[in-house]
Amino acid sequence: MPRSNDRLPFPYRPEAEVLARGLAALEGALDWNAAAQVATPWIRAVRQNPPPFWAMESLLKEYPISSAEGLALMRLAEALLRVPDAETAVALTADQLGRADFGAAADSALARLSSSAIAMSRHFLPESGQQPGLMARLGARTVVAATLRAVQLLGRQFVLGQDIAEGLKEAESARRRQPGLRLSFDMLGEGARTDEDALRYLASYRSAITAIAVASDPSLHPSRNDGISIKLSALHPRYEDAQHGRVMAELVPRVWGLCEAAADANINLTIDAEEVDRLELSLEVFEALVRRVAEHCPRWEGLGLAMQAYQTRALELVAHVASLARQNGVRLMCRLVKGAYWDTEIKRAQELGLPAYPVFTHKHHTDVSYLACAKALLEAPDAIFPQFATHNAGTIAAILQMAARTAAAGADPQLGALPSGRRQPGFELQRLHGMGEGVYREVLKNPQVSCRVYAPVGEHRDLLAYLVRRLLENGANSSFVHQLADESVGVDELLVSPLRLEREGSLPLPSDLYGPQRRNSAGRDLAVVAWRDELLSAHAACAVPPVAPARAEQVPAAVARAVDAFHAWNGTPVAQRAAVMRLAADACEQALPRLCALMVKEAHKGWNDAVAEVREAVDFLRYYASEAERVMTPQSLPGPTGESNTLRLEGRGAWVCISPWNFPLAIFTGQVAAALVTGNTVLAKPAEQTPAVAQEAVRLLHAAGVPRDALQLLNGPGETIGAALVAAPDVAGVAFTGSTQVARLIHRSLAARDGPIVPLIAETGGINAMVVDSTALPEQVTDAVVQSAFRSAGQRCSALRLLCVHEAVADRVIAMIRGAARELVAGDPSHLSTDLGPVIDTEACETIRRHLAVLRDSATDLLPGETAGQSVHNLIAPRMFEVDSISRVTQEIFGPVLQVVRWRGDPMDVIRQVNALGYGLTLGLQTRIDSRAQALAGAARTGNVYVNRNMIGAVVGVQPFGGEGLSGTGPKAGGPHYLPRFCAERTLTINTTAAGGNVALLAGA
Repeated sequence: MPRSNDRLPFPYRPEAEVLARGLAALEGALDWNAAAQVATPWIRAVRQNPPPFWAMESLLKEYPISSAEGLALMRLAEALLRVPDAETAVALTADQLGRADFGAAADSALARLSSSAIAMSRHFLPESGQQPGLMARLGARTVVAATLRAVQLLGRQFVLGQDIAEGLKEAESARRRQPGLRLSFDMLGEGARTDEDALRYLASYRSAITAIAVASDPSLHPSRNDGISIKLSALHPRYEDAQHGRVMAELVPRVWGLCEAAADANINLTIDAEEVDRLELSLEVFEALVRRVAEHCPRWEGLGLAMQAYQTRALELVAHVASLARQNGVRLMCRLVKGAYWDTEIKRAQELGLPAYPVFTHKHHTDVSYLACAKALLEAPDAIFPQFATHNAGTIAAILQMAARTAAAGADPQLGALPSGRRQPGFELQRLHGMGEGVYREVLKNPQVSCRVYAPVGEHRDLLAYLVRRLLENGANSSFVHQLADESVGVDELLVSPLRLEREGSLPLPSDLYGPQRRNSAGRDLAVVAWRDELLSAHAACAVPPVAPARAEQVPAAVARAVDAFHAWNGTPVAQRAAVMRLAADACEQALPRLCALMVKEAHKGWNDAVAEVREAVDFLRYYASEAERVMTPQSLPGPTGESNTLRLEGRGAWVCISPWNFPLAIFTGQVAAALVTGNTVLAKPAEQTPAVAQEAVRLLHAAGVPRDALQLLNGPGETIGAALVAAPDVAGVAFTGSTQVARLIHRSLAARDGPIVPLIAETGGINAMVVDSTALPEQVTDAVVQSAFRSAGQRCSALRLLCVHEAVADRVIAMIRGAARELVAGDPSHLSTDLGPVIDTEACETIRRHLAVLRDSATDLLPGETAGQSVHNLIAPRMFEVDSISRVTQEIFGPVLQVVRWRGDPMDVIRQVNALGYGLTLGLQTRIDSRAQALAGAARTGNVYVNRNMIGAVVGVQPFGGEGLSGTGPKAGGPHYLPRFCAERTLTINTTAAGGNVALLAGA
């Protein structure tokens, strides 16, 4: 069952409104100028005695991430250690080092030496895309070996040890230098994609707790012992709100087992923060754990939660957790961080078309939020032991000031009081291993201040995503760590007060993503219960209405009405036609819940797909409205004096638009809107499986102002109604989306007609491939493959059909994809937990089953025995088969079926083989070698190429969509060249001298 309520306020609120409450909470509680005076000598001491070269501050000073050199090193650190084959390692190193100038002067002697060595090494590396000779190959391998060693050394600065035993050994060594030092061990690992991954991470956490317990004193408060940080997404492969039932049933017992072990040792176990859309789910898991702590080990004060101050709900989160602790009679540990997924949250809000960002867009707003949350944590000593994770000297000084004030006001009845007899540890500061050492060297000269080091532990290969996130977070130009290393930033500037409010965000709102000409379509975050309930209520009230089929004998009269209506509609000013499209877009947006429910019922869409499709339809209407105003404005052309030349576009006449069932609203609306806004009339033939969705789209367009004869819906089979429309002699053009076979039939029918030669815009399917080399991140590949191959039950023309994986990484990548595919839920599409619903009808299902029977005999079944339940008709679970060559894949299987092939040698040969299949719709590339991605994309005869992401979900006006070869005629839908195809071009030339000469020319003589 889905969650029934949200614990926190709506996450997408105006930034200024939220920040004003944070400032109000700090009023009178903080003297920033005094805090800055305390922090000033710390900063000066750090700059006078900087940390070692490899420390984060120094590294960022020598190689800022904003520079080509810093970016190259970051990319190498992210990818090089996981590349198993020498040839690719050489190509990656050459690609990245070749993009920067490491010969330029650097500040420190060690940096100059490092830069000189890198610059000299480049001479042994081949140019991008070239094969080196024997001597060069030997030299290149030497360079790569040295680079690997350098990257491993870099990793050692930010990872405490490769396993918990090594981490504890390093911790003891550090404690000899700094007595009283405490650590929170983070066993490195990103989110699990398979249950096998999750169980491996669980075993790693258990082993770590056992080892930490041996070195801990259970008689001490958890704040005095080392602890552990865990990620919930690492312990369950489907840690997401839609899988709430599974998470509570399967994940909570796993985490509770870790909690019991931590409680026995009396150490701290902190649940790390994750993305915004998982926060409510994290709270539900956390609350379940708190209740168990209260029942089984109420005196254990080590259960903790990390809180991100950059979230606009941070202050309410602190209040909620404090209230939770009090309700259950326990005390919790809370780590306050600023947040590490800022760019991800911004991008997600933009992509989903949300009303605001769930995080602050101004850096100093996050600082204000952090301070307000710190104050709230300090004021709840009965419920919370605060842990403040920050490298910002000003923030540290402010916390120390507020802590002193809170302690002095301990008798204040508004402040929480500890139960009698319970000793009160105060609070602690935290820093990341390898970062902030200079500042904390100064801060910890005060013996009253305690600090815990957040210490990643894991194989260097696994540090990749973590390291890059830390580098990006701390290397941003606005970060304190970056500015501390930049001596051109004065101390006063570095410590400027954050206590101010910016009325406008630093970024355009998601609705304004495309500028003033086109508003972004509004979407939904289905992790928000109110939005989810709105959709489910619409579904409960939805009944699919019958749509009367047309008869073939009705077609001539319908065409005649469309032809008669053309003159008036084409004569309507383009601005007026565009306004009608925008009105229809607004109406469509308002009707989103109802339209989604209709698609779930009639087209078997899942909820996320349905929301995305309504948004795409809205985007088509708005984009084509703006494009029509642009392209249909008459254009003056240069010519000889005494003559004017004007080019203009006009509608052609009555168009036939034939749309498919897999996008019954978006593609239908896109075709119809493009034809209408350019002045044409439309005869719309929807797929016979989804006429009700099309009927609703037509109703919205009529209500917005499209004349009824200018847009007519003719429902019926393609063999009769579609064929009659295409054969009608007065039709001025055909827009078709569907199979290659039907496109050929339409093409032949149009060619056989007497009379004018009319255009055909055809968008068909493809054997869409994804090429994965050995530099790709397996987790990223897995996400992209699962989404591209199995989302929408594989019923997208852009869906991934053929996965080509480099043999050096194939076993690991294939195993991860198989495991992730097994975690998908196939079932009733109206359930929020369903990942893929049934295919469209029995005919489609039987066609897919025939393909599967052939593959079982000719290929290796990678998901044997995977069958969907029979409670939902026409349901097919994800299937994967390994084939021995690309040439074996000759047909598109329009369903959740993926074929896999291993490759070796030159990746360009893979592209040539894919090209030889004749299709050219979408191609995915997974590589960290930038020059390789560019070269392969340039060689591909494919309409859309996607690098290091999934290959579905093209966005209108952003990724114009359409293929070539067997995949369509072009031009691309949702792109700047689409509308002119619906138009006739006309040029008007006027001899202006015929009436007595060129007045303008004579006046200037």
